[in-house]
Amino acid sequence: MNTRIEINPNICHGNPVIRKTRVLVSNILADLASGGTYQSIIENYPNVTKEDISAVLDFSSELMQFETIPFESQAV
Repeated sequence: MNTRIEINPNICHGNPVIRKTRVLVSNILADLASGGTYQSIIENYPNVTKEDISAVLDFSSELMQFETIPFESQAV
């Protein structure tokens, strides 16, 4: 179980955040996807640690094991 990620309906409308920071998991993922580094994220979010960023990736990986994302198949 990931103790660094929190989901609480009273915090950020129930979206997953890094515990005690209100930094959305989706924001960290977006930063990483756009080429951000751990260091640049830590500079932009001073309350976030390297371990928090790793927890975001672990949380996302775990979530993908239980979620099916619908995509329309496209003919080539």
